[in-house]
This record gives sequence, structure tokens and C-alpha cells, in this order.
Amino acid sequence: MELHERIDPGDGKAKKTEANGSSKAVKLHERIKSRQPQTDSEADGRPPDPFAELKTSLHLAIISELGPQLYNAGGDAGESHDRVVESIEKRLAKVTGLSHDDRLRLAGEIEADILGYGPIEQLLGDESVSEVMINGPFDIWLERDGRLARTPLTFNDASHLRRIINKMVGQVGRRIDESSPMVDARLPDGSRVNAVVPPLSLSGPLVTIRKFQHRRFYLSDLISTGTLSEQAADFLERSVRGQLNILISGGTGAGKTTLLNALSESIAEDERIVTIEDAAELRLRQEHVLRLESRPKNIEGEGEITIRDLVRNTLRMRPDRIIVGEVRGAEALDMLQAMNTGHDGSLSTIHCNSPRDALMRIETMVMMAGFDLPMRAIRQQVASALDMIVHLERMDDGSRRVTSITEVQRMEGDIISLQDLFVFRPHGESLELLPSGLRPSEDKFRKHGVELPGELFDARKRPNGVEVARR
Repeated sequence: MELHERIDPGDGKAKKTEANGSSKAVKLHERIKSRQPQTDSEADGRPPDPFAELKTSLHLAIISELGPQLYNAGGDAGESHDRVVESIEKRLAKVTGLSHDDRLRLAGEIEADILGYGPIEQLLGDESVSEVMINGPFDIWLERDGRLARTPLTFNDASHLRRIINKMVGQVGRRIDESSPMVDARLPDGSRVNAVVPPLSLSGPLVTIRKFQHRRFYLSDLISTGTLSEQAADFLERSVRGQLNILISGGTGAGKTTLLNALSESIAEDERIVTIEDAAELRLRQEHVLRLESRPKNIEGEGEITIRDLVRNTLRMRPDRIIVGEVRGAEALDMLQAMNTGHDGSLSTIHCNSPRDALMRIETMVMMAGFDLPMRAIRQQVASALDMIVHLERMDDGSRRVTSITEVQRMEGDIISLQDLFVFRPHGESLELLPSGLRPSEDKFRKHGVELPGELFDARKRPNGVEVARR
């Protein structure tokens, strides 16, 4: 019964006031109805999905029936896929009033929900997409060629998105809920996932996925894309073989991990390498590689293994090289200690705006370790440990460029001296990474039998034929 019918039941008195009472009730009913959107999609300005309830019920029914078999680690992926498709088709066949096209679309969407990641499955499979950003269930963006673009894709509602988030983080033993509303994880293909849910997020569940590039980048690829010059790439390749301790700096999405992977190609096959990461994404081609990954607290608030714990443990594993995916906290002190105690050739990345900022951030992170060390002592450790800083930036056009290669020299008074070996500067009508004309200290290069031809640092000419071998 409508609201105006309850107010105007149709008795004798009501009929006498029909002209004003009923009309007021109708207007009241319309005002109330206009203020109450029926669904989240209506509230967001989108028409509701007529099949949302059907998709949810079929999804839950199939998971309830096949769940234990689907997530059996030892199961056959092809057999699981066939089983899901068969179950979807069988259940959809019982639903009446669906056109052939609707059945095909629903089957694909339900399959993506169960075996993949719902509406974003197609984005994760697109090699041209580098990042997927989910700003709530009805607002999905992507990054392609360094540019952001909004997609027409949506989730059914916030609950649908939460199911997909739980699936993502659950695959690597992580969890996300109101008591732990923020998580870093990775997908099976190596893509990095960050998720934030209410109460921390006021916009619904938020997810950012940094896509894992299946095609490996070599230094020669970075030359062809303009990230590096030939001279700079050749110098960096020699620096890795000369076992310099190199810090790769830059902002978010500048290409630090891509460059780190490319530089690792120059490490010899007979070296024992240990990688330490929050979410494992490094791919090294060498056979003797040991991969370590940190672990967050469990639901009881215990069992956390930090990057710092892993760096300390690595020193007992007889590493020739230590590669830390990113230095972001107190582990900076242990990393410096490792570099200063015979573990030359270590590589790492750091978020910052310039090489000088990188040193300041490391000093700050060393102080986070809780030791009351004098600033001069910290700077002496930094100057002694680091040999070089390679800085990247993302340009306005979306391209990623190495903008400086800087040598870390020794202390001059209370300041660490820096020397730019390659700088990003105008050349003709464009900007290029060119030699500054200065040469680095050659002690480590000579120690490991690595030559540094003078033409690498000649600022007046750009040598032809400088090639970086694809190892």
C-alpha cells in the first residue's frame, strides 16, 4: 500500500478532503521517494545492473559447491576452469527470460569473478596497461603510456569489490578487515597490490595495482625507449661488474624497479645473490638467487618479519650481493653496515626527489633505528658505503628518464660531497643524458679488472658503436 493510500483510507471524511489532503499526501510520498535512491549505482548516477543480484547468487552458489576444489594448490588449473564453466552453463540454463547475448555476457563475467578478478580481469591481461586504480566500486582508472584514463568498467557494489580484494590478498597469506584495513600484497604474476578499506577510506574500498611487466627490460631496451643514453648504459653496466654499491632513486612510478632488474643482468653467474622485498617482484636471470619476502603481523598481532630482520639474517647466508627492493625504514642502517663489511656490489632503490634528497632520507631512516648516533658518524657511514646514485624522473609526457648519475664522494667537513657524472640537459632541440666531463674514482673498477674508456666521459662527442650486450 502506498503512503498516500494509508494516509487517505477512503472513508467518508477522507472523500470530503480529497481535494487537498490526498494531493498533499501524494506530494509527500513523491518527496520521500525522490530522496531515497534504491541502489549504490543509482546514488552514483548510474543505472542499476539488472543482473547484479543474479550474478551474485550464482557466484556464491558455485563457490559454495566448488570452492575446496578450486583453491586446491595441487589441482589442475585447466580442469578447474572446465568445471567452473560447466557449472555456470548448467545454472544459467535454468534461468528463464535471458537472451543468448545476455547468457554469454553473464557467463564471462561470473567466470572472471570466480577464476579471475571480476571486471578488471581484462585490464590485468592487457600488456599496454601499466597500472590499475580502483577508487570505489564504480570508479576504475588505468595508466597507459604514462597517461591516466577512466574506464567504463564497474563492480556491482562495494561487497563485490571486497570479495575480489579478499581473493587478491588471501592468495599470498595476507588479510584485510576493519582491524587491519590496509595491506600490501602481490598477485601470482608478480603485480603489486595496495588496498585500503573503511574505516581508513571514506570513499569505499580502494585498490591500486602496479602491473608486472611480463616482458623483461634490458639496458638495450632502456636505450631504445630513451630512458638511458648509450654512454650512460655502458658506464652503468661496467659499474655493476666493478661491484659498486648503487642506489636507484626517484618518485613513484619513475621506473626504479625496471632499471634495477636491467642492471642485475650484469651480475656474474657465479655470484650468490640474496634479494629482499616487501612484495617479491624482482626477476633475476642468474641461477644462484635466494629470494626473501617480509611478512606482516598475523591476526593476533604477532609473527611480523620486517625488512630489517631479513637484512640481518642475510649477512649469515654468505651473500656476494644483497639487493633490497626498497629501503624505507630502519633497515637502512643494516644495509649500510652490510655495504661496509665486504658486501660490495649491493643494489637498492629509494623514494626521493634528487640525489641529495636520497642522502638526507637515508640519514633520517638510520636515526629511525633507535640508536643515538652523531650526525657526522651517520654521514661517514653513508659516504663510505654508497658509491653511486642513479636518479630517475617521470616526465610530463609520461616517459621515464634517468636524469642524473651521481658519484658519492667522501666527506668535506660535515657534508657528503657529490659529483655528477651524467646529467640530463639540452642537446640540440631535445634533452638528453650526457656526460659532465668528470671521471669517477677508479679504485673499485681497477680492483675488479674493469676498464673505463675515456670516450665514456667525453662531453664533446657521442661515440658510435657503444653497445650494451643483452645477457
